[in-house]
Amino acid sequence: MAEESRFFELNTGAKIPSVGLGTWQSDPGLVGNAVEAAVKIGYRHIDCAQIYGNEKEIGLVLKKLFDDGVVKREEIFITSKLWCTYHDPQDVADALNRTLQDLQLDYVDLYLIHWPVSLKKGSTGFKPENILPTDIPSTWKAMEALFDVGKARAIGVSNFSTKKLADLLEVARVPPAVNQVECHPSWQQTVLRDFCKSKGVHLSGYSPLGSPGTTWLKSDVLKNPILATVAEKLGKTPAQVALRWGLQMGQSVLPKSTHEDRIKQNFGVFSWSIPDDMLSKFSEIEQGRLVRGMSFVHETSPYKTLEQLWDGEI
Repeated sequence: MAEESRFFELNTGAKIPSVGLGTWQSDPGLVGNAVEAAVKIGYRHIDCAQIYGNEKEIGLVLKKLFDDGVVKREEIFITSKLWCTYHDPQDVADALNRTLQDLQLDYVDLYLIHWPVSLKKGSTGFKPENILPTDIPSTWKAMEALFDVGKARAIGVSNFSTKKLADLLEVARVPPAVNQVECHPSWQQTVLRDFCKSKGVHLSGYSPLGSPGTTWLKSDVLKNPILATVAEKLGKTPAQVALRWGLQMGQSVLPKSTHEDRIKQNFGVFSWSIPDDMLSKFSEIEQGRLVRGMSFVHETSPYKTLEQLWDGEI
């Protein structure tokens, strides 16, 4: 059971490595070392985004790893994301080209619409006047064009509720391969996960450890007593148990760290599993979303409440 969870198959036929290195909030100067350490440890999936502001540094490290023969381009899975200021169909290709230039790549393995929110081109921050009406179908058509020419080997979305994903599936010529969302034992996304499974969309979990390094999030995911008990019984860390839970739920996980020892520890989730009797205990964990997206909610925004942004999944 334990070994086959190293990859999941996407609806394109491509395989997505089940554990990826997250790079959100990895400071320039640290992120390059983290990526290099991760690849040498065995990670084959790096999760990037233009808005993280560190793709150039990641690109330099990837080039070095390729040049030094540590890993081949085709052996590594690179994800990036279209930021909200580039939702206008005519801006989508430019945004990916910039990402490819920064990462020094000819293609990404997966390109995601980062949020179901459009912001004024060139704007920074989340001022209410910068939030525009969304037109996801038009943005998606431009994403499909990138898929057609092979610059994005797979396309998908991020932070989409069940309803928003269902709406997109109604109109998509190329169905999204992935929905990347917050997912961990304290926000298990049961409804969304079941829906994704039924539609052949892979669910990928960001903040799978509850984003413990994020100062503005009150996160006690890893301190949950159920997690602690299971970890103790299995001789693993709570972080390893949280990640292994994700794999056993059928989703890829994207733990972020810039500490080599922790990057290594987070990869120690194969060749063992959580027994069913312990797994069933996870349903008792109190649920709460950490990344709420309040910045996108305003009386003049298309989303006037959190309810509307997440379609009730809060």
